Amino acid sequence: MKLNELTIKQAQTGLKKGDFSSVELTKACLKVIKEKNKEINAVLTICEKEALIEAKEADERIKNNEISELTGIPYLAKDNYLTKGVKTTAASKILENYVAPYDATVIKKLREQGAVLLGKTNLDEFAHGASTENSAFGVTKNPHDLTRVAGGSSGGSAAAVASDMCIFAVGSDTGGSIRHPAAFCGVVGLKPTYGRGSRFGIVAMTSSTDVPGPLTKTVEDAGIVQAVISGHDKNDFTTAEETIGDYETEIKKDVKKLKVGVPKEFFIDGMNKDIDKSVRDAIEKLKKQGAEIVEISLPHTKYALPVYYIITPSEVSSNLGRHDGIRYGLSERKNAKDLNDIYFKTRGKGFGAETKRRIMLGTYTLSAGYYDAYYLQAQKVRTIIIKELDEVFKDIDVLVVPTCPNVAFKIGEHADPLSMYLEDIFLDSASVAGLPAISVPYGKSKDMPIGVQVIGKKFNEGTVLRVADKIK
Repeated sequence: MKLNELTIKQAQTGLKKGDFSSVELTKACLKVIKEKNKEINAVLTICEKEALIEAKEADERIKNNEISELTGIPYLAKDNYLTKGVKTTAASKILENYVAPYDATVIKKLREQGAVLLGKTNLDEFAHGASTENSAFGVTKNPHDLTRVAGGSSGGSAAAVASDMCIFAVGSDTGGSIRHPAAFCGVVGLKPTYGRGSRFGIVAMTSSTDVPGPLTKTVEDAGIVQAVISGHDKNDFTTAEETIGDYETEIKKDVKKLKVGVPKEFFIDGMNKDIDKSVRDAIEKLKKQGAEIVEISLPHTKYALPVYYIITPSEVSSNLGRHDGIRYGLSERKNAKDLNDIYFKTRGKGFGAETKRRIMLGTYTLSAGYYDAYYLQAQKVRTIIIKELDEVFKDIDVLVVPTCPNVAFKIGEHADPLSMYLEDIFLDSASVAGLPAISVPYGKSKDMPIGVQVIGKKFNEGTVLRVADKIK
């Protein structure tokens, strides 16, 4: 096995034994990025010089027996994470040359561990999309088939892990943006509970559902990264002071007597038959290991998609107001008549089509006369969905459902925005309710990976990881 193909656990072992150095591991990953990135377009910024310096520092730490969980492990970060001294574009022309003056909390925690940042990955502009086709810097292609999308919005991170450009990556999940590309690219993607990790320093999309999380090669690796990036942050008042579990120990436990809920609403007409079969096979596999399978109904979860697509544009409209051509980023001041003209010129040139669409939808939804009819009503329905899921989780431990209704589609196939929004149909329930959820690869359809999703109780990532590990 080549060094870049190692899991975190394998790399940890090799570094501790002295079988190879962090510099060698980092060079192996950088080599693959240079070889494959031209055709896949997963990485927007490569930090070769900085990564090798960090790797040397990690080797010194290891030599002095100052090794932590991720010391010397090379990773990639989605390009909506602020990184001090390194460009953060959010895949938008409006931030094309923006260099952040500080690190996001997640990046800071990874630096403290001695993890090695290789670079920044591609995404749908401002994380608006489910295919990474909306990036201002080109489409990320699926490593399994270059004519297909990688999923989104964390498509660059998922494709990078799938093609072994890094040992792990971090992304963000708002309405499925970690789990969706994980399913399409055949890797593991964990969306933790809302508030489990800090959003500080992540370019805001939908503040009430955004969460940072890992994309990895194994469930065990996802637990390792999540344990590091979790925790309360004084800079993010939405972070909780909940105890962070010992995920490595929890993953090793069996699933005997665990109650697995199977909601009929997640097995819909028109879904890919291979996906239906894979999910049911995964459920049967858990049953054979002693889990109790419980057929349930979640009638209100069908409203999660429309609720999400009312709340999200509304918050997008608000959050993107800071990109005004005055404070930072692109500024079109030449020949501008006044301040409003600067705004119009800057945003007209800097924002892509999908971003503009979401701003307009959100502004309309929040406008006088429509706020009560749309945004307020969506929040009321969201509360009903949360209560319904909370009630179900009193009797069961996890839900096992499909991640997506189909495998990765062809680039350009979903030109209609509505068909793209429907990609989130099985993902939005966990997002609007703030629940932990993971996608794990299980089976294939026409040689493309299939994802199975496990959804759990709030702050119960350990059980979600345990069940997901038994599916693999």
